[in-house]
Amino acid sequence: MDFGKILDQWDKRSGQVYDKDADITDSSEESAAARRRRLLRKRPDDKIDLHGLTRDEAWDALTAFFNGARDRELEKLLVIHGKGNHLPESPGEETVVLRKMVRDFIERCPFAGESGYSEPAQGGTGSTWVLLKAKV
Repeated sequence: MDFGKILDQWDKRSGQVYDKDADITDSSEESAAARRRRLLRKRPDDKIDLHGLTRDEAWDALTAFFNGARDRELEKLLVIHGKGNHLPESPGEETVVLRKMVRDFIERCPFAGESGYSEPAQGGTGSTWVLLKAKV
């Protein structure tokens, strides 16, 4: 008996039909590990640039941006916050305000998942990519 006949008999017994041409990238069938690997390779679906905003303005902009991305079912975002390399106006003043605020926002956002700094060509430590958790 050849392998094709064995599969046909298996399909008849199990009541399922095997379709070798079925779309195997269907997100409902994609494992969490496969989704993560795919998203890590993927370019961001959208980006926001926070340069020139105060901490409060940036927080509000991120809230609207992430909520909109969630509504549009985006998977990967890029947040451009800058490296904070400017000299502080007074001694002891923090220079990386937006980068730290973005980190705090991501940790508090219930649907923000894994994140990290971009590759040097995309801004390095001046921008952060974020994977959004899949809607359940």
